[in-house]
Amino acid sequence: MESASLLSFLALDLLLVCVPGADWAYVIAAGLRGRRVTGAVAGLVAGYALHTVLAAAGLAVLVAGSPRLLTALTVAGAGYLLWLGWGVLRRPAVPGTAAEADDSRVFLRGAAISGLNPKGLLLYLSVLPQFLTLRGDHLPVPVQTAALGLLHMACCAAVYLSVGVLAHALLAARPAAARAVTRTSGAAMLGIGAFLLVERLATL
Repeated sequence: MESASLLSFLALDLLLVCVPGADWAYVIAAGLRGRRVTGAVAGLVAGYALHTVLAAAGLAVLVAGSPRLLTALTVAGAGYLLWLGWGVLRRPAVPGTAAEADDSRVFLRGAAISGLNPKGLLLYLSVLPQFLTLRGDHLPVPVQTAALGLLHMACCAAVYLSVGVLAHALLAARPAAARAVTRTSGAAMLGIGAFLLVERLATL
């Protein structure tokens, strides 16, 4: 794999990761609980690790080519985002409040958000292939796919950890602002979940 391709993918991937979405909403909410930032980010990255494994094994193409399976995945992911967003709106996190879940549940929620997100799967299908080298003198395609997937996971870890830490640092002494930001994050989860659900069902 050529270094120019890696740099081009890194630039594009960072741009995509820096666009706020469900991952941002979750890590901001988790960031207000301080010690849970790393668990939330680890969960999100674990979800993308699943996408990487699927893509490297060639299963991602199979999922994308099955409308029923992709619809089921989309509905599950959208439903989970709706449930989680509603929970955040009902009980917005603020600095100093009691923990609502242990670290393992924070991790699992993050993994579910990114792992069930069909947009993540499509990212691996539409973006990664453009940076693969198919000539025989390069690494096998599964190895290249895994390398790009690991690079994407590293970008996610760096960006989301920064977002979570900054959310905690800037809002720790501002409970009212923290509550407002958390509610905005919950509303974003609801909006993204509803959009995914409507978008997918409209294609049936």
